[in-house]
Amino acid sequence: MSNYHIKHLEEYYQVYRKSVREPEHFWEEIAEEHFLWRKKWDKVLEWDFTKPEIKWFEGAKLNITENCIDRHLATRGDKTAILFEPNNPEEGAEHITYRQLYHRVNKFANVLKEQGVKKGDRVCIYVPMIPELAISILACARIGAIHSVVFAGFSATALATRINDSDCKMVITSDGSYRGAKTIDLKGIVDEALESCDNVETVLVAKRINSNINMKEGRDKWLQPLLDKASDQLKAEVMNAEDPLFILYTSGSTGKPKGMVHTTAGYMVYTAYTFKNAFQYREGDVYWCTADIGWITGHSYIVYGPLANGATTVMFEGVPSYPDFGRFWDIVEKHKITQFYTAPTAIRALAKQGVELVEKYNLSSLKVLGSVGEPINEEAWHWYNDNIGKGQSPIIDSWWQTETGGIMITPIPYVTPTKPTYATLPFIGIQPCLMDENGEELKGNQVEGRLCIKYPWPSIARTIWGNHQRYKETYFSAFNNKYFTGDGALRDEVGYYRITGRVDDVIIVSGHNLGTAPIEDAINEHPAVSESAIVGFPHDVKGSALYGYITLKDVGESRNHDNLRIEINQLISDRVGPIAKLDKIQFTNGLPKTRSGKIMRRILRKIAEKDTSNLGDISTLLNPECVQEIIDNAL
Repeated sequence: MSNYHIKHLEEYYQVYRKSVREPEHFWEEIAEEHFLWRKKWDKVLEWDFTKPEIKWFEGAKLNITENCIDRHLATRGDKTAILFEPNNPEEGAEHITYRQLYHRVNKFANVLKEQGVKKGDRVCIYVPMIPELAISILACARIGAIHSVVFAGFSATALATRINDSDCKMVITSDGSYRGAKTIDLKGIVDEALESCDNVETVLVAKRINSNINMKEGRDKWLQPLLDKASDQLKAEVMNAEDPLFILYTSGSTGKPKGMVHTTAGYMVYTAYTFKNAFQYREGDVYWCTADIGWITGHSYIVYGPLANGATTVMFEGVPSYPDFGRFWDIVEKHKITQFYTAPTAIRALAKQGVELVEKYNLSSLKVLGSVGEPINEEAWHWYNDNIGKGQSPIIDSWWQTETGGIMITPIPYVTPTKPTYATLPFIGIQPCLMDENGEELKGNQVEGRLCIKYPWPSIARTIWGNHQRYKETYFSAFNNKYFTGDGALRDEVGYYRITGRVDDVIIVSGHNLGTAPIEDAINEHPAVSESAIVGFPHDVKGSALYGYITLKDVGESRNHDNLRIEINQLISDRVGPIAKLDKIQFTNGLPKTRSGKIMRRILRKIAEKDTSNLGDISTLLNPECVQEIIDNAL
């Protein structure tokens, strides 16, 4: 069916029009022709954003792992499903075929059943980027248990909060993990977390770093001996379309993390379809997403989306800087990577190292480059395009969220003409709109407003675990009958979308709405600047004024800071306008970031407002130590 693989712009518009004119018919065709169902649905879609309640393919029965593994065995049994690239390159990569994956998932699923895990039970997975992480996820899905993956870099406090919120009865972890030259005691973190978790009955421990760890009698069990005894055959549990598949926590800008619930059928259909098109995946390609499976990017575009398409997906345990900053390019050359999906933070860090480390490697296998996590600034876009893609591999600057389950706005490579800093056009079936502060929709082009979605798509999160009211208030109360993304966006003269940042990152200065992203883009063009973040702070005359936190490329930069401040404001004035100049510029050694690389502007805003009494839990940050340094030097 031509709809499944978009090949040129005219076809995109044709298919897109069909998908928004007859959404139910469109998604029914996709679902019917490309997936295995134990029973067909009674109804394609039922929805009401006022409740909010969304049901896709209701009445259908399936198991997502049969779609990700079993159905490929006859034609792709010996093909690599997961290509594991370990932290230490000398350890050598591991190729897991679809047939091996089938047996390993079945064994793991049998172990879970033997340990008393049943359909509907929650299992917390706190495992580094090793094959056991993907296999444990699929094993849960195989038996209908709901997996809740927690990124294996989170603190014991953050882990305990998530285990308790979703009432997990089992934790899967490993003795530890490798991260560059360091090892991390994961089991110690789990032990500390479980001191405040009463419902966990069993902890399964995979061996990775072979360290001596404490094993609590009756609760903790080594995984391998259990797998060795388990059968490699298991009939998959038959699930309903709307049965929860997983819970994934996203940090709220306020208060406790939100456990987003994704269900089975719609999520499967949408992640598979977006994967195929957004990356233009073809048989024989080797696809690599550098994210951690602890994030939605890893769930959708390392595990479920690629495997549902019978793809070869790379899992990377390490970091971009180990053993040196050429590691990504070494992997691209070694495995002949065709699609490469990473975050702007990583691109900026690599760009800082110069191109010598890139030029050592042959990157000619690359066909598609992707960016995810935040809008990519222009300087990083050009560096990526020129040095990694050599101007030959289109960059998909994809916008989506934990809550959306899959890519929402993106260029389709070789189909959509790209434009730096623009996520371009909505994906098939997605109906975005821009709203003004009075709740009126902004029609036409060359407008800027709050980004909402008018109509449900198959992979939208259905609720927040245990708190449907919070789900309604967060996403469906700001604008009538629409999903509010929390982001601002502009639509240019041809209808391309550019994400301007979180709406709470739109600062009103002297009556002007200023998105922080364009100002940061301008600052980041300065040759001395590595990274920047802008927040607002109260000002007697302007209402709000702008405070810039700026990290320089050379931290020991001996240049005169006062001169730098003048140059930076001149750049802003030239690129954005004098109204956007910064009242305060603080040079920092680093910016507080989440583990997925997002700058925590909420913390920076509080420091700028001189309100540091309650910064929330900063232990889950990538670099909590920089917060005190910023407070000490605040202007």
